[in-house]
This record gives sequence, C-alpha cells and structure tokens, in this order.
Amino acid sequence: MISQDLLDLLVCPVCKKPVAVNANGGSLKCGECRRVYPIQDDIPIMLVDAATIDPA
Repeated sequence: MISQDLLDLLVCPVCKKPVAVNANGGSLKCGECRRVYPIQDDIPIMLVDAATIDPA
C-alpha cells in the first residue's frame, strides 16, 4: 500500500499531472495521458518505458 503522502508527491513523468491508484491497487494511472505505471513490492515504477497506455 502506498502512503497518501507519497501519492501527493507523485506525478506522471510525461505530462506532469497527478496519478491515482487503480481499483486493483497494483498500479498508478495518470488521468491526463492514461499511462499506467506498475507497483512492485509497494514501490511505484515511474519509468515511461515500464508504463502501458490504458485504452479506456
């Protein structure tokens, strides 16, 4: 689980907009560009190469 303090600091490295935890809790999603960043061992992987783009 990612703390709210950390979530308040994290932004998408591409568009610099805030990210939010997905419903499954296993990733962070940018609402602006729809990139989804994985969370591994409670560590968000905020690398553009590791992100996928959510079509929805």
